Amino acid sequence: MSVGARLAAAWRKLERGHDQLFVARWRRGLHQQARREQDTLRALVLLESLGVDNPVAYETLDLVPYLVADVHAWHQRLGRERFGDPGVCC
Repeated sequence: MSVGARLAAAWRKLERGHDQLFVARWRRGLHQQARREQDTLRALVLLESLGVDNPVAYETLDLVPYLVADVHAWHQRLGRERFGDPGVCC
């Protein structure tokens, strides 16, 4: 086995150990925090698209197409079967 292959294998082993020691314990919390941040961003972009003033309006304008793509999963996760008026969403 070459030195490079041994270093790569040692690096992968180190990454797995790091994941088990530091990341695995808090993975659920990290996912919840990431989802909370995504929900906040979606809410800001949705409010912007509904006409509510947003201090970062220029930066979020490009995100509206992405919001439309995943708003269905978002409102179902919030417990609402339907969201918006007919023709706007679900």
